[in-house]
Amino acid sequence: VVQLAESGGGSVQAGGSLRLSCTASGLTFDDYAMGWFRQAPGKEREGVSCISRSLGSTYYAASVKGRFTISRDNVKNTLYLQMSSLKPEDTAMYYCAAVTDYNEYVGCIGYKYWGQGTQVTVSS
Repeated sequence: VVQLAESGGGSVQAGGSLRLSCTASGLTFDDYAMGWFRQAPGKEREGVSCISRSLGSTYYAASVKGRFTISRDNVKNTLYLQMSSLKPEDTAMYYCAAVTDYNEYVGCIGYKYWGQGTQVTVSS
């Protein structure tokens, strides 16, 4: 059974930083592209940042580019999202997700496995 467990969310003031982690089990981690998604109340879920399985090619949404950094450790089966210069509009539930990666997929479409999410709240 594939399991993705997020951690690291919390409450911070605008301008602050947080580091999210996602530990994966039940899959061969470096066979999967990984991504971070978020959903704020009343809004659709959006892809924040995604990373390919081994080369580590990345995608960032325009709203977070330059502020967030995605990375992965294929030995520890862990995905990270370093978030800096946080803004109130970054407030959302953040989800980790995985999709089989056949060819160093870089994108945030078609993800199959999802974690339960971790809440990030940024106050002004």
